[in-house]
Amino acid sequence: MVGGSMESGATVNRISLASGVLPEFGAVDVIEAGHAAGFDAVGLWVDPAQWSAQTTRDTRAALERTGMPVLDVEVIWIRPDTRLDDHRRVIDVGAELGAANVLCVSSHPDEGEAVAQLGALCAHAEGSGIRVALEFGIFTEVKSLAQALGILERVGHSLRALLADPIHLDRSGTTWAALAEVDRALLPYAQICDARAERPDPADFDAVITDAIDLREQCGEGALDLTAFLDALPAGIPLSVELRSKALRDGYREPAARAAAVLAATRNWLAGAHRVSA
Repeated sequence: MVGGSMESGATVNRISLASGVLPEFGAVDVIEAGHAAGFDAVGLWVDPAQWSAQTTRDTRAALERTGMPVLDVEVIWIRPDTRLDDHRRVIDVGAELGAANVLCVSSHPDEGEAVAQLGALCAHAEGSGIRVALEFGIFTEVKSLAQALGILERVGHSLRALLADPIHLDRSGTTWAALAEVDRALLPYAQICDARAERPDPADFDAVITDAIDLREQCGEGALDLTAFLDALPAGIPLSVELRSKALRDGYREPAARAAAVLAATRNWLAGAHRVSA
């Protein structure tokens, strides 16, 4: 189970270690670090060009050894130069690992093609237990919540989903109130992190990417109103800690230590957020 409530009635958000916290490490290292730190689940990066049958065997063994569930696999990045068969393979690997979701982004300039490919991926995921979650952000061609919802409406498949990341909501100018209006059935999980108040220039792609992969902050240490973000989501929604941070990579070279530092900060913030929201 990746979500639930405490007997006292306070909401519990199950916490997953996103692969982006440990980008220089492989799947087995992420699983072992997440388990050692005490995460409830993990997210795994699946590169079809590098992922082999042996990788699947090693990863499954680590999951069985630790008992860790897989909240999501990533990333399916829809572009004119990518192959649908490679995207399908990410779903196939996720299914073998018992993943609940696959993370998708689209940089295809033809929105109709993005809709077609997402629909094909949803059809391919049928019977796997995997939701196909579209993430929006100004670094992609799906730059806003409204655009993402329009695409998902056109896809129409029951396995389609939306992935909300607070840094991308903030940088795209999306309000927490707009997120609160989203159909709850479209939100199987969400990402969580904090960020500095200074927003990069949307026209400066390098600055946008640096902001997203190097400058995120621990929950409660940045400028985002994460309590309002949490309140805009379904109660008890699983949270993937997507904390890409150069400072954390430099400060914690060992994966389990980095994972433990991230989990401690996240749980400390969540405890306070639940008190404020109660």
